[in-house]
Amino acid sequence: MNAERANARRGLWLGLLGVAMFSVTLPMTRLAVGTPEAPQLSGVFVALSRALGAAALSALYLAWVRAPWPARQDWPALAMVAVGVVLGFPLLTSVALRHVEAVHASVVLGLMPLVTAAAGAVLQRQRPPLAFWGCAGLGSALVMSYALLRPGTADLSLHPADGLLVLAVVCASLGYAWGARLATRMPPAQVICWALLLSLPLTLPGTWLSWPAQPVAGSAWAALTYLAVFSMWLGFFAWYRGLVLGGTVRVSQVQLLQPFMSMVVAVPLLGERIDALTLGFAAAVLGTVLLGRRLAGRTPSTASGS
Repeated sequence: MNAERANARRGLWLGLLGVAMFSVTLPMTRLAVGTPEAPQLSGVFVALSRALGAAALSALYLAWVRAPWPARQDWPALAMVAVGVVLGFPLLTSVALRHVEAVHASVVLGLMPLVTAAAGAVLQRQRPPLAFWGCAGLGSALVMSYALLRPGTADLSLHPADGLLVLAVVCASLGYAWGARLATRMPPAQVICWALLLSLPLTLPGTWLSWPAQPVAGSAWAALTYLAVFSMWLGFFAWYRGLVLGGTVRVSQVQLLQPFMSMVVAVPLLGERIDALTLGFAAAVLGTVLLGRRLAGRTPSTASGS
């Protein structure tokens, strides 16, 4: 029992460490891509090159630990992780953050824990109660309302970047759910490494083709380095390991802190503001996620997930 408590506590701390590294992703992405007035690296280049850099580190790590090749039945799940968190989420957020601030994006991405719970319920063949789906609908409505009322706009209209951020939530949630499932069958650190190597046929030529033709500020390159080393690689080491040690339902709760941590970083790093509207909607989304995750956690499985 003491060992179980120790593992659960360690899992929570590792999960928090992973979320802390992920929370800097949005501000760093904004710094890397710049603004419409002062563009830096393209969103496509940022997404693909961060994955390429992390893949190089993954190849060294897998060789160092002499990791065996994944089992044949694990490759489809690794492909889902690659599509979700190696390609989909980075590409969508990198393009979107050229047009919206990191603080704004943090509110939209606040739905991620709830969508992750829904994805996990489907993978584990669970049947959440209608109240859970009601929370999911309410949270989505709040995010949509915030996007319409976003600060600095005079008309009620959605920016295409908001749609990209919503799709990014779906991609990341699927990648988290499939990755957590794989982490019960192989060392958690190897899940993201193999997913990154699986993506090389796209990330390698894509990085070369999208290489910037104009000079770029050193701060953009520094931000890209952080994204490759921490957001795309080391963060997943801590995150997937934490999910295995402490349990997916419990450890994933710390992800609720990510939007607020992203906002705190964005203010000094990018000079962005946090207004009452943003804080209010972020707190409201947090409330729906907390309630929804509690309802999902109490849902009995109809079949055991592997």
